[in-house]
Amino acid sequence: MKKITAILLAAMMVMSLAACGGEHDNTESPQNGTEAPSNEENESQQSGGTNDRTPESSTAEPSQGPEGGKILVAYFSATNNTEGIAQKLAQGLSADIYEIVPEEPYTDEDLNYGSSGSRTSREQNDPGARPAISGSVEDMEQYDVVFIGYPIWWGEAPQIMSTFIESYDFSGKTLVTFCTSGSSGFGRSDEALRSAAGGATWLEGHRFSAGASADDVMGWANGLDLNSEGE
Repeated sequence: MKKITAILLAAMMVMSLAACGGEHDNTESPQNGTEAPSNEENESQQSGGTNDRTPESSTAEPSQGPEGGKILVAYFSATNNTEGIAQKLAQGLSADIYEIVPEEPYTDEDLNYGSSGSRTSREQNDPGARPAISGSVEDMEQYDVVFIGYPIWWGEAPQIMSTFIESYDFSGKTLVTFCTSGSSGFGRSDEALRSAAGGATWLEGHRFSAGASADDVMGWANGLDLNSEGE
């Protein structure tokens, strides 16, 4: 009888030790720590930055001009940021695209906003400045809707955009502006352009960051009523 009791006690002790070991394993957790995020290259939004990425495709339905009329995306881009948005817009709308190229290209020194004597500073401080454009849009008459893109310079559209607007008759056309900036909002950046294009219908413009996706761009574009009588 004593042997049986001893065996039972020994068995109970073994089972108890196994249970304690299992409980310890279940409650042990790894040390808390922070996993380092992967290094992803961000698009530059600073002066001199470039956008080398291929425009993303958009699943949004392309917009149509009034009664199926043709659309043009015209843009000026000193550091390639506005160009990226223009390309996505033109691709999504199946529109023609035209780059506004200055006859005298802007150098890094010209784009030095910190210098009051730089070319851009002098142009933006002179309401009458009209930088010359190299080339022109072939047959502007064929377009019913024209999207006009530019970077924000000192809260306004660059003076070369006034040169562009004043070079054509936009009567009866629908005009839509879009711009890029690192921090400035759209504001009244197209006010001078609106004043120069009498007889045109203007729709509300939009500001994008340099890294805006194709879906962001087309989400805005497809929300526009291009058949509207506008303002």
